[in-house]
Amino acid sequence: MEQVTIVGLDLAKRVFQVHGTTADGGIAIRKKLSRAQVLAFFADLPPCVVAMEACATAHYWAREIGALGHNVRLVPPAYVKPFVKRQKNDAADAEAIAEAASRPTMRFVEPKSPQQQARAMVFRTRDLFVRQRTQTINALRAHLAEHGLIAPQGMSNLANIRRLIDEAAAEVEPLVVETAHIYLEQIDDLSSRILKLEATLKQEAARTDASSRMMTMPGVGPITAMAIEAFAPSLCVFRRSRDFAAWLGLVPRQHSTGGKQILGRTSKMGQRDIRRLLIIGAMSVIRWATRKGTTPGSWLHSILQRKPRKVAAIALANKMARTLWAMETRKEDYRDPRLTAA
Repeated sequence: MEQVTIVGLDLAKRVFQVHGTTADGGIAIRKKLSRAQVLAFFADLPPCVVAMEACATAHYWAREIGALGHNVRLVPPAYVKPFVKRQKNDAADAEAIAEAASRPTMRFVEPKSPQQQARAMVFRTRDLFVRQRTQTINALRAHLAEHGLIAPQGMSNLANIRRLIDEAAAEVEPLVVETAHIYLEQIDDLSSRILKLEATLKQEAARTDASSRMMTMPGVGPITAMAIEAFAPSLCVFRRSRDFAAWLGLVPRQHSTGGKQILGRTSKMGQRDIRRLLIIGAMSVIRWATRKGTTPGSWLHSILQRKPRKVAAIALANKMARTLWAMETRKEDYRDPRLTAA
């Protein structure tokens, strides 16, 4: 068998497809493997480039195969799709992965460590429970509305919803009150779990210098700091601050042609959890600045004078991302906690 230089590995739960190519692009290996055969196959293979789509389980396999001496590259699935020829199947996908990884200008995903994935699991679980709690509250409000009980919106009005149910106990069917209390118990259980997960995130954030440094910036708390540590690669891999902001999808989408620059709305192409949290943090800073007032002539004062608050929040989130990059690459705390200096 000729020397294999690039291997494309199509991941699955039980059946894996391998496509190996030589230096001149010729096909050297086309093979289907079971899950138990994967590591044994790569252990016998001379060191080469092993490419996979950055999908579910990819980071685990990247660590395991990388430990065998191979150079592992994770390719974003969106960048693999253009290389799929006609019909989609496991063999075609593995070939497309190998072809995409061979491109000199291809961009790759940094494999995550077990610690990053553990923190990401805590973050995702909290996010899931928050959504479930919101869904449960909305379902309860909808059911109560069917019986003429209009409940106020939001988690902050949960005490008012309880009082509304207790006061209407004599006016509605007993089954309605009984079922409503089941909803309330579920909401309380989810709230308790969310608080425990938030406490865990705060503890994890306090353990690392990077998270503590990020939290010196207004609008960045322990949850945002841990999201950056869990989902983003080391900020030092970005050449400049704009690259990090672009990776988060906080820059305008381009549709330029003929030498004419045409910019649209934000691209939203990057990591959505970090982008969402930065925008939420930016909105909290803007609300605080609106109440307390901003320094005339400052960047924040200027943009709030010219743009709507939501547009200003996107711009501020972009600025926060760039500042976080500078703080991390220079190992410095945030210098101006007022966020009003130009």
